[in-house]
Amino acid sequence: MRLPSLRCGRALATMRGVSDDRKEKFATWADGNQALAQLGGLVRRSGLEASLLELVKTRASQINGCAYCLDMHTKDARAAGETEQRLYGLNAWRDAPFYTERERAALALTESVTLISVSHAPLAEIDQALSVLSRDELTRLVFAIIEINAWNRLAIATGAFEPGSYQPPQESARA
Repeated sequence: MRLPSLRCGRALATMRGVSDDRKEKFATWADGNQALAQLGGLVRRSGLEASLLELVKTRASQINGCAYCLDMHTKDARAAGETEQRLYGLNAWRDAPFYTERERAALALTESVTLISVSHAPLAEIDQALSVLSRDELTRLVFAIIEINAWNRLAIATGAFEPGSYQPPQESARA
């Protein structure tokens, strides 16, 4: 699947300086944030590998252009032992030799679900994912993809989270 052309330069120029304006237009909705946080907890406890989840969250955040979530998930991935090489190569994962078949299937599905209006999540990609994931894992992966897309959209639309401000939890808090 080819990704749509992203006009990042224009988007970045437009976003600079409007973050504070965006923040002023939105109220805080604690119940909404709590609902997303609860989904995040379920995803973390889903049985899917933390390393796979961080790759998925980083890839979706790359596609969506969410600076805060990219900062967060690359920091979390590094803290959990992910290599710089794999993080740098994530944007070109199809051409990079250092991702497993399971990771490739998850990344393909991440792109399809993130760009659902373009791809409609082709059955061939779902079948490919099922060749390396169980049905339960596939379902949980889709919820993980939905979760990160929700956070990306919230962060971008509201400007609520300051890119660069995230600090990974200490090792004891992560468990």
